Amino acid sequence: MRVMIAEDDALLREGLVLLLNTAGIDVAAAFDNADDFLAAVVADRPDAVVVDIRLPPTFTDDGLRAAVRARELHPGLPVLVLSAYVEDSYAAELLGDGAGGVGYLLKERVGKVDRFLDSLRRVADGGTAMDPEVISQLLVRRKADDPLAALTAREREVLALMAEGHSNATIAERLVVTEGAVHKHIRNIFAKLGLAADDVGHRRVLAVLAYLNA
Repeated sequence: MRVMIAEDDALLREGLVLLLNTAGIDVAAAFDNADDFLAAVVADRPDAVVVDIRLPPTFTDDGLRAAVRARELHPGLPVLVLSAYVEDSYAAELLGDGAGGVGYLLKERVGKVDRFLDSLRRVADGGTAMDPEVISQLLVRRKADDPLAALTAREREVLALMAEGHSNATIAERLVVTEGAVHKHIRNIFAKLGLAADDVGHRRVLAVLAYLNA
């Protein structure tokens, strides 16, 4: 896997380079600002990118804007966004094209090396990897007219784990149920969201998108 990084914190940036190289992942380049990062990605598409949301020059959402633009120029480019805070509007915007291959993690998760690498690989493979804290806060912020109100508590648990990017087998293990039960829950979720009864690939991404944008 060939990755590019955009992170303005020098210590974290070099730490990411070392971590990925040690894991056998080639870091093609690492940048401290959004403009240089975007120019490099446009000129030489990597297999995936890891991007901080708040980058120079404005330190607002430059990293996110660069990532969204990169995906416009390179459709389907896998993007793993890092943030120091939960900013769920960014998570929804990143998933806006419904194409998959996106992730949103808090920076503190980088310290859990195995999980971080697993998230990056899932994103590179076209899946999703949403931070559990983002999912948790989204649940708290639901309105009374939530279109997902018809989901049962268990179905919401399954959808949250789908949003994190887990497979049916992993969801079954986490919830201590059979894969058949997970499959049934996912079919019910899709039915309630008005999606085709298919629990693989793009339909999972659409379900997650509905979950984040509700």
